[in-house]
Amino acid sequence: MPHHQDSRDLPYTAHQMFDLVADIEDYPKFLPWNSAARIRARRPLPDGAEEIAADLVISFKVFRERFGSRVVLWPADPDTGMLRIDTEYLDGPFRYMRSGWTFTDRVEGGCHIEFFVDFEFRNAILQKLIGVVFHEAMSRIVRAFEDRARQLYGPA
Repeated sequence: MPHHQDSRDLPYTAHQMFDLVADIEDYPKFLPWNSAARIRARRPLPDGAEEIAADLVISFKVFRERFGSRVVLWPADPDTGMLRIDTEYLDGPFRYMRSGWTFTDRVEGGCHIEFFVDFEFRNAILQKLIGVVFHEAMSRIVRAFEDRARQLYGPA
C-alpha cells in the first residue's frame, strides 16, 4: 500500500499552481508515464466546488492501464485562502486510490503546496513493480509539475 507525501515552497501563486494541477487534459504533455487524459464529465457542486470525472492512461514498462477518477476542485477557503484538489478512484486497476493537493499563498511571495497519494493496485505484479520505484516516481511527478510551472509562468 504505497503512500507518499510531499510539500514544497514555490515561487508561483497558489492560483497558478491550482490551475496547473486542475488542467487534467494537459497531463500527457508533461507528466511521466501519462499517455492520455480525458474528461468524462464536469459539474458544479452547490458549495462552489467543481466535480470532474476523468480518465487517465498510465503506461509503465509493459503495462498500460486506464483508470477513472473523481476530482473535486475546491474554491479558496474564505479564512485561509487555501485552495484544494481531492481525487478518489472510480474504476480501473486499483483496489483503492486517493490523492490530494493543497495550495496556500505565502506572505513573502510564492506559495506552499502539499501533495499526498495513497493507493494499491489489484495486480500483484504491478504492485511489486511500482513498489520498487514508487517514491522516486512520485518525486518525479511533483518535479514535473514544478517544471511545467516554470514553462508556463517563467523561471523562479
